[in-house]
Amino acid sequence: MFDLIILGSGSAAFAAALKAADHGAKTAMIERSTLGGTCVNVGCVPSKNLLRAGEIGYYDSHREFPGIKPGGTTLEFNRIIEQKNQIVKGLRKEKYADVLRSLPSTKLFRGNARFVSRTRVKVDGINVDGRKFVVATGSSPRIPSIPGIENVDYLTNVEALSLKNRPASMVVLGGRALGLEFAQMYSHMGTRVTLLQRSDRIIPEEEPAISDALRQYLEEEGIKIKTGVRIKRIYQNQGEKIVAGTINGREFEARGEELLLATGRAPNTDQLGLETVRASVRMDGAVKVDREMHTTAPHVWAAGDVIGEPMLETIAAKEGATAAENALSGTHKKIDFLPVPRAIFTSPQVASVGLTEKGAHERGYNCACRTIPMSKVPKAIVIRDTRGLIKMVAEASTGRILGVHILADGAADIIHEAVLAVKYRLTIDDIIDTVHVFPTITESIKLVATSFRKDIDELSCCAE
Repeated sequence: MFDLIILGSGSAAFAAALKAADHGAKTAMIERSTLGGTCVNVGCVPSKNLLRAGEIGYYDSHREFPGIKPGGTTLEFNRIIEQKNQIVKGLRKEKYADVLRSLPSTKLFRGNARFVSRTRVKVDGINVDGRKFVVATGSSPRIPSIPGIENVDYLTNVEALSLKNRPASMVVLGGRALGLEFAQMYSHMGTRVTLLQRSDRIIPEEEPAISDALRQYLEEEGIKIKTGVRIKRIYQNQGEKIVAGTINGREFEARGEELLLATGRAPNTDQLGLETVRASVRMDGAVKVDREMHTTAPHVWAAGDVIGEPMLETIAAKEGATAAENALSGTHKKIDFLPVPRAIFTSPQVASVGLTEKGAHERGYNCACRTIPMSKVPKAIVIRDTRGLIKMVAEASTGRILGVHILADGAADIIHEAVLAVKYRLTIDDIIDTVHVFPTITESIKLVATSFRKDIDELSCCAE
């Protein structure tokens, strides 16, 4: 009898296993596929590697800096894919397989797990018994119901990360993080990309100014973006994938050598037998949990993509550790999701934390907002990349920072000051009073805070 049984082996599962080891718990981990889950195998790690490869090749030839002649970089697609595979293999070993071996109290079972009683899961015919459970089985690409799709050879992020040859053209369905990253990744490598988005703007959860500006930058690089799309059918003709649809009632067709579905992810719950332990799931298949990661079953917790949005590697780990802590010690720890940052690794990057202006109003805040373009940030001028903007959302009466939203080179790295501001309820004056390094892109956070109090156009570079 195990003290804790963890279903899955991704970031949430490993965080749970590490927390269980801290408590000296006898633990079982069950994985049906590749150790490490989505992030290291077919998510964050390989996609950011290929994005970087595309950026190096593209901007070497396209971004001009007076006095430096743009180069003629040669891109060898097969070698790029191979080096990506080696990085994935190395990190899977170092961060997952080796870590698991360092946990003598944790035993790995391979196979499909299904609850067969309150305290037992069956793993391909083997009974594994436990007192407490953490469900961390992750998610899979969501395939939309579109007429004709069953007859088309489409890609998901899994296949798109391991193509043998660079496609000449590609149609991407989906204009959120996944779709945008893959669209720019392949565009930078020389593929002609058309991106189709159902809503009226890309990344509709972000601030409208960020959506609009990023669309402009992507289109300037040659990506064709269509929004407000209603897809009628998909078909294939002599290897070419064709998407037929309408925009404002007008018909169109988008054609590509490859079709990438970036239409969201579905929690992996349908084969787990959760009804046996009376752990409820939502209409979208996600496991229902409270802020303690507790399901509706008294001895079952859940974490990671399997509980739905936000489907992010770092919050999955936080959820996994919290689930295991609460399962084993009954501490009733809760997670505050407001200061959880999110990022999109396009160029320029998008990074956000906290509430948007719309979200603040919906929660009843009387908020004040300021936005400044990156062209007001000295470091952006110095490095000749003034693409982007930063917006700060604050409570009008107190100056408490409710949200920060950045479109800029390196936004995912500089968002963390804003994360701390939201987490610890700092005010705009707290940021103004903090000395920042000059010149840095991070200084944009101080500048946008300062803009609540002064006209930053009338300040010198290093004004207090």
